[in-house]
Amino acid sequence: MAYFTWKEKGLTADCASLAAMASRFEEAAALMRRMAEEGFELERHSDGQHITHPDDQVFEAYGFISEETPVRQLDLIADLPSGRED
Repeated sequence: MAYFTWKEKGLTADCASLAAMASRFEEAAALMRRMAEEGFELERHSDGQHITHPDDQVFEAYGFISEETPVRQLDLIADLPSGRED
């Protein structure tokens, strides 16, 4: 399943005021709520928190890049029905 690792590094590093920081947190929270409503899930792993979605098209529609190993990604491509180029 496609995933990316959640690593918060500097969400508010460029903010000049507390109000700007609050706004940035609110924007991030709204995005996370929308993602949860659309079926994204958070999974805990030894290397961090992975945000996943069972539908690769939804995952890609958000512009996320999967961190699955290249071998796993090639397995998924090989599983596509013939004639389909995704």
